[in-house]
Amino acid sequence: MLNSKVMSAFAALALLTACGSSTTDTAATGAGAAAGTSAGPRPGSQEDLVANVGDRVFFDTDQASVRADQRSVLERQAGWLSRYPQVTVQVEGHADERGTREYNLALGQRRANAARDVLVASGAAGARISTISYGKDRPAALGSTEEAWAQNRRAVTVVR
Repeated sequence: MLNSKVMSAFAALALLTACGSSTTDTAATGAGAAAGTSAGPRPGSQEDLVANVGDRVFFDTDQASVRADQRSVLERQAGWLSRYPQVTVQVEGHADERGTREYNLALGQRRANAARDVLVASGAAGARISTISYGKDRPAALGSTEEAWAQNRRAVTVVR
């Protein structure tokens, strides 16, 4: 009786191992692509935006104007949006933890609007872009350091 339970457990383990290695082999060789699955992110998805274009731009302290070194990200986003006319996005404005909640909500909204303005100026249809501010309520990085604050002063484009 015990012998058959042990043998059953080994058989189940062998089956699971075989299934796992088959999946790994398929993914490693790309054989899944022939069967209709894709290896990369779905075109027009949030993952595609992040992987191929970038989804965020950063701002200086207490500033809402898009920095020159960040404009190219928004220009690439506008080009990406033109390739996927069915996609709508929301630009989220964020701020670091310093300042009052009201101040940071207003600053986040100005940042989201500034990013939206660059997208529209770069050819994206304004009707496909909404904005929202989260102020300091959704930090990307925790901590009270310049590095954390720099990551939190941002506008993020999110596929809806």
